[in-house]
Amino acid sequence: MLSPTKLVQMAKKWQRMAVLGRRRLTFERKLSHRYVDQCTSPRVEKGHCVVYTIDQKRFMIPLDYLNTRIVMQLFQLSEEFGYTVDGPITLPCEAALMEYALALVKRGVSEEV
Repeated sequence: MLSPTKLVQMAKKWQRMAVLGRRRLTFERKLSHRYVDQCTSPRVEKGHCVVYTIDQKRFMIPLDYLNTRIVMQLFQLSEEFGYTVDGPITLPCEAALMEYALALVKRGVSEEV
């Protein structure tokens, strides 16, 4: 399992790689394949926001999570990579990393992460 510090380091590394022009970013280690927070319903529940990962997995994120540092960093990286120009919001990570980030937020990990 990744530590929150490692997650932030990976995000910074991906940001540097994006500057160098690399298009696809991958997550080397696979976490569990159970997408607990992955959305299967085509409708968006009230109080949620839908985002996609680079491997086209759909997640419904509670609006309360949008104000956390981890999620805000993913949105900033998404803007820098240009994933949100046209179409749905796509975050620059794979579903396994998104699942882990949402688990950290759900557990209430320190805001310094």
